[in-house]
Amino acid sequence: MEIRLLEKDDIPVIVAAFITIGWDKPTPLYERYLREQESGERTVFVALCDGIFAGYNTIHWQSDYPPFREAQIPEIQDFNVLPQFRRQGIGSRLMDICEETVAQRFRVIGIGVGLHADYGAAQRMYTRRGYILDGRGVMYNEQPVPPHQPAPVDDSLNLFFTKRLQD
Repeated sequence: MEIRLLEKDDIPVIVAAFITIGWDKPTPLYERYLREQESGERTVFVALCDGIFAGYNTIHWQSDYPPFREAQIPEIQDFNVLPQFRRQGIGSRLMDICEETVAQRFRVIGIGVGLHADYGAAQRMYTRRGYILDGRGVMYNEQPVPPHQPAPVDDSLNLFFTKRLQD
């Protein structure tokens, strides 16, 4: 397995891989990620197994989630491992490299996770890795869902977690 930074030539390969599994991950998303990586706003790690794209995740150095942004907590975002590469340690290694990279500059890292069943493995992984709820409750598009108010159970409905990286 190789993990390295996103390169321009990765973009069509990544887009094609997600098209194959029916996910909408368009080219402009990765073009933006590459621009943000070049400007220092984001770091994008790409995992390859035997030279084949397997997954990626990103560190957004200034989170869109207001409590993280205000506390200067970088956020792991858009963490994906292709189904055929899951349960092989790729996700753990991607998380390791994000945590190691953030620990060079910050004491705490954050992450959000969706609430529906598709996120079950991620929910378990984050708690096993020592991430704890930030205690602010359910968020929709990084904004609090008021008590007794409905919210769509889609990818924008999240709980946020933090992890202390160093003392």
